[in-house]
Amino acid sequence: MSLPEPNSLTSAIRSSSRSAREKSGISIPLEAIVRLLQSSAFLSSFERVSAQHGLALPLNFASPSDELNVISLLSLLNFGSGYRVPLHLETGRGTWDNIRLLIFSMYIGASEEDFLSAKGMQQLTETKIAELMRINVYVEKPHKDIPGVTVGELDGPLYELVKLISGVLIQTGQLLEKAGYPSLGAFVIEALKEGARQSKTHTSDVQVVLDRLIRFIPAFQDSHTVDGQPVYLFKKALFLVHAITIRFGSLSSPPFPIPDTSQIPVFADNVLPSLLIHLGVIQLPPSKLFRSIFPDANSPDRLKPLLSEVEVISDSKPHESLSVPTEGPILTTDQACILRAAAVDACEMIVEKAHELNEPPWLQNMRLPELDMWLWSVAKDRTDYRKLERFVLKNTVFF
Repeated sequence: MSLPEPNSLTSAIRSSSRSAREKSGISIPLEAIVRLLQSSAFLSSFERVSAQHGLALPLNFASPSDELNVISLLSLLNFGSGYRVPLHLETGRGTWDNIRLLIFSMYIGASEEDFLSAKGMQQLTETKIAELMRINVYVEKPHKDIPGVTVGELDGPLYELVKLISGVLIQTGQLLEKAGYPSLGAFVIEALKEGARQSKTHTSDVQVVLDRLIRFIPAFQDSHTVDGQPVYLFKKALFLVHAITIRFGSLSSPPFPIPDTSQIPVFADNVLPSLLIHLGVIQLPPSKLFRSIFPDANSPDRLKPLLSEVEVISDSKPHESLSVPTEGPILTTDQACILRAAAVDACEMIVEKAHELNEPPWLQNMRLPELDMWLWSVAKDRTDYRKLERFVLKNTVFF
C-alpha cells in the first residue's frame, strides 16, 4: 500500500478514517457526544485520568538518549491487545503491563547482553523473550507414540505473541544495523532533527517525524485496505511522538527537538472503539458485518450506570487482584480496522463539540491526545469499565 505524502499524513488519517466509518454505516450522533461530555462519569474524571499516561518509567537512565531508546522500543512493541485474556490468566497483568515488564527486563539485563541495541534486538530468541516476560509458552500435549504420556510443546496464544514480538525485534534490528543506526533511539533522534530542519517553527515538524518512522519501519506501517480503499491509522507511530512530547517537552532545554503533538489524531487500538461503543457514542448498524458485535451496548439500562460517577479503583486494590477479563468478540481484520477508524473520527467530533460547549471552561482547551489518554486510562480506572469487553484481533503487530 502506498503511504500519504509527509505534509498530508495526519489529514490522510482523518479523511480515510471518516470515509471508512461512513461507508460502513456506523453513526456517531451529536446527542450521544453531548450526553458523554455532560455525564458525571466524564466530568468527574477527565482532568485527573487524562494525565495518567503510564510513561513514568522506574528506571535510572544514563542519558536522555537512553531513555528515548527505551520509550521507542516500548512504542514499537505496544501491541498484543488480542492476547489480553491469556496474559491475565498467566501473569495477572494486562498487555501493556506485560510489554513494560519485557522492556524493563531488557534494560536491566543490558549489562550482560545489550538487548536494547540494533544488534542485540536480533539476538532475542523466542525462548529468551518468554523468559524476560516470565510467561510459559509450552502446552502439554499427548505423546504421539506413548499412550498416557504428555509432553510440553511450544504452542498456544502466548507463544504466538512471543513469535510476533521476536519477529518485530529481529526485523527492526536488521533494518537499523543495515542503515548504520546503533539503536532505534538513534534513528528516532535523527527523525526529530530532520523534522526540525523542515519546520518553520522552533519545534520538530510532527508529520516529518511520523513519515520517517512509518516509511522506515514496517511495524509502524499501520494501514489497511478495506473495500479497495486505504485506511491509515498509524497508532504506534502517533503514540511514540506523543510519548516523546510528554517525557521531554516540558524540559527547559530539551536534549533534542520536540514535536508539537497537540493536534495529532488519536492512537486507535481496541480499547478506544470498544469503550466508545459501550458509552453509546459509536453506534453500529444492524448489518451482517457488525450484527454480533456488542449487541446490547446501546441499551439505556447499560448506559445509565456507565455514564454515572462511581468509586474508582484505589491503590489498595491492585489490578492484579481483579478477576480475569472476559474475552470480547473476535473480529476480522476489516472489522477491526473499521471500528478503529470510527474511533478516530468519533474523537475528532468529540473534541470539536467540547470546544463548542465550553462548559465547564476547561473543555475549550481539550486536545485529542488528552481525550485518547482519558479513554485508555479510564477503561482501567473503574471496576465496571474494566469488566467491559473489548474486541479481539490476534496475529497483528499494530495494536
